[in-house]
Amino acid sequence: MIGKKIIATKPIQSVKVKEVLDEYSQGNELTYEQNIALNHLSRLQHFSVEDSEKIIEELEAMDIKTKVAVRIVDLMPTDLSDLRLIFAKEIKQPSKEEMEKILEILGQYDIE
Repeated sequence: MIGKKIIATKPIQSVKVKEVLDEYSQGNELTYEQNIALNHLSRLQHFSVEDSEKIIEELEAMDIKTKVAVRIVDLMPTDLSDLRLIFAKEIKQPSKEEMEKILEILGQYDIE
């Protein structure tokens, strides 16, 4: 780790991670950790990359942080209690109406 430092971080949705690992595995052998990650991501249901990006944009328009929007897309909450758990550690808590709007946005898109 000498000489290495993190310059910037950006949260990305798990569907993009799966896409990158799938693409990389076509010409290369995956490490043990990469294989486990790919197997785990393959078992989960996801929105398409395009849909997940649209959802994140809509959530950010509602003044939700990018990292929380990505977490919502990845976890796909189905009710208010699941959504409350996602916002549990956040300083700004959305109102019940805002959470219902978030669930409505998620319901507009089909899961792959």
